[in-house]
Amino acid sequence: MKKAFMGVRLRRLREERRLSQAALARALELSPSYLNQMERNQRPLTVPVLLKLNAVFGLDVQLFSEAEEARLIPDLRAALMDQRADASLAEIREIAASMPGVARAIIAMKSQLRDTAERLDLVSGHITGEMGATLAPFESVRDYFYHRRNHVALLDDAAESIGRGLRPGRMAEGLADRLAGRHGIRVALDNNASTLRRHDPASAILHLSARLSPGQRAFQMATQIGLLEHGAEIDRLTDEAGMDSDEARNLLRIGLANYFAGALILPYRAFFEAAEAERYDIELLSRRFGVGFETTCHRLSTLQRPDARGVPFFFIRVDRAGNISKRQSATDFHFSRIGGSCPLWNVYEAFSRPGEVLTQVAQMPDGRSYLWIARTVSHGAGGYGAPVKRFSVALGCDLAHAERLVYSRGIDMRQPDLATPIGAGCKICERPACPQRAFPMTGRRVQADPQRANFSPYAAETGLRNVKSD
Repeated sequence: MKKAFMGVRLRRLREERRLSQAALARALELSPSYLNQMERNQRPLTVPVLLKLNAVFGLDVQLFSEAEEARLIPDLRAALMDQRADASLAEIREIAASMPGVARAIIAMKSQLRDTAERLDLVSGHITGEMGATLAPFESVRDYFYHRRNHVALLDDAAESIGRGLRPGRMAEGLADRLAGRHGIRVALDNNASTLRRHDPASAILHLSARLSPGQRAFQMATQIGLLEHGAEIDRLTDEAGMDSDEARNLLRIGLANYFAGALILPYRAFFEAAEAERYDIELLSRRFGVGFETTCHRLSTLQRPDARGVPFFFIRVDRAGNISKRQSATDFHFSRIGGSCPLWNVYEAFSRPGEVLTQVAQMPDGRSYLWIARTVSHGAGGYGAPVKRFSVALGCDLAHAERLVYSRGIDMRQPDLATPIGAGCKICERPACPQRAFPMTGRRVQADPQRANFSPYAAETGLRNVKSD
């Protein structure tokens, strides 16, 4: 087992609480010399000490989790490489492990630099469009859920208290009765396909598209109930998030209301127990609860209640062009937003096999392997000639959890070398012989030899170094 040396994090904890080393040692029932050795990384942080920290200070144990390190490394590496900083992977790991606050600050500065460059491009006319007050508010909302591991306990518990009294898979009628009985709101089905949900307070009517399935209607009604009955909690969570624009705040409110809706129509305990019983078979769960494949995948990625944890999944949705429109995580797998994505990932192959569930064991450059499940989904109003949105959605988990899934059937977990090698995007992927490489790795010189042609493009010199112009 890897030893966890967390000296810098311990010192930061002590400084934040304005405790002397002796005072913290007394609180943890340790000798001052032992604590001193841990703060100087001469002794590892043991599980008993971690549990004591949690008992005394009520800390989130993720503060000292190696998962936090794994989540920071891709973005930190991309940020440093993009600036052509001469930093080795070992140095990047050390910063992420020992000084996560510094790592996050570097990533934030890189993000600000990128936003500034985009603004300059707009001013100088390099790209077209209007310059807004803020950039990418949707990324701020995505990060909000990502940093909370896609689990909002307050809303989850409140939604479950409503959902457990309704019939799973047939909630639309019960939710319509709740809207009428508690709020005097009547549900009306409209033929306007472009609007899925519209609440008119003046007439006390909730308009829903008549082309929605029963499960989709239940989701929209549950969203409205979240706004009506738990709007104060949603507003408080939004205020505490510290978003820097009205657009980001409104998007977060929508995201939190949608989270509440998913938690209502898929009540935590009932859904968790069904998922475990069905070995996380997404299609069986979809039928049992009367919702779509994507909604089921998204809910599976939120099952992180401390007393009933599901498989920690990473959930992602992409379009044919490779744009990532949804990315939520309960685990430490993370594709860098700077580096892009990998064409060898089965989430893209799914488009060539629509409606089929694909499985893939994929290995990242650091040697960690994951089991991925991917399938296409579509959203449309129905009818000939009506527009349709098509995506590929995927759930992934560390191979250590794969045996809990029905999708591991027939996969030899003892041969991880059979995994498909993928990466976090060509610009930061260190694989030297990938035939699908689209760009050279940032920070490495390309071996350009007119007398030689290789099957794998952009052969690079070994070793990370600064690229300097002559």
